Amino acid sequence: MAIQSPPLCAPADPAPNASSCIVPSGACDCHAHVFALPSDLVSARLYTPPPASLADYQKMLSVLGIERAVIVQPSVYGTDNRTTLEAVAEVGDAFRAVVVVDPSVAVAELKEMHAQGARGARVNALFSGSSERAVLLEIGQKLAQVGWHMQMLVDVSSFEDLEGFVDTLAVPVVFDHIGHVQAAKGLNDPGFTALLRLMESGKVWTKLSGSYRMTGQDHPPYTDVAPFARALVAANPEQCVWASDWPHPQIPVSMPNDGALLDMLVDWVPDTATRKRILVDNPAQLYGFEA
Repeated sequence: MAIQSPPLCAPADPAPNASSCIVPSGACDCHAHVFALPSDLVSARLYTPPPASLADYQKMLSVLGIERAVIVQPSVYGTDNRTTLEAVAEVGDAFRAVVVVDPSVAVAELKEMHAQGARGARVNALFSGSSERAVLLEIGQKLAQVGWHMQMLVDVSSFEDLEGFVDTLAVPVVFDHIGHVQAAKGLNDPGFTALLRLMESGKVWTKLSGSYRMTGQDHPPYTDVAPFARALVAANPEQCVWASDWPHPQIPVSMPNDGALLDMLVDWVPDTATRKRILVDNPAQLYGFEA
């Protein structure tokens, strides 16, 4: 019997709407993906990505008025970072990369990727057994030698002793997608309150992104997620960044328009000075953009 490929994801909305958000100069989308050659898809993947070219992504950024971006290596490419790094190389200094590496990666290879615009490595921490944690610690020691951060794909509600583990890492930690905790679990979820304490301490960063991965609603503005985003901003606005998560692969809801996703930031962060910090100043610090 032939092995079927994982299902093809729906593509992003090809007609992004302008947002109500007044976007300051130097704003950055801190989490997006490009799906194109030359990287090879891994066979053990959860989804088959939709077409998502660099040109289509740049069109979306132009409509929203966003000048900078961070291309994050998607899981379907494994450690084949060619597509991610080539997208950054084509655009230049306005883009950065977050790559995926395995524990055997040489520091010299990390330095080569740093020269190509990489500033962090994403790790899958959805499983939190002792062997997995040991791998993360090993990777973290190498990232520290090139001044990178570790971006964690993790559901904070199911990661035991989150604070204790973060304290053992030698690098700054960035949690993507508001910590992935399901909105139905509520603000008092122990994992989310641990994330808030880490934010207050200044030890970690969190991406205000991927709210459709937490919501119980099918369409923006995903009002059940808003309290989580506001709580993170209240905990430490200097450690929050915003991201589109374009082209929104493997989402459990109807495909949103990117303008509507940016609109939500206005609701979460009504103060314009704080929004500027989240869109411009914080990403410049985290990813090394020039002021």
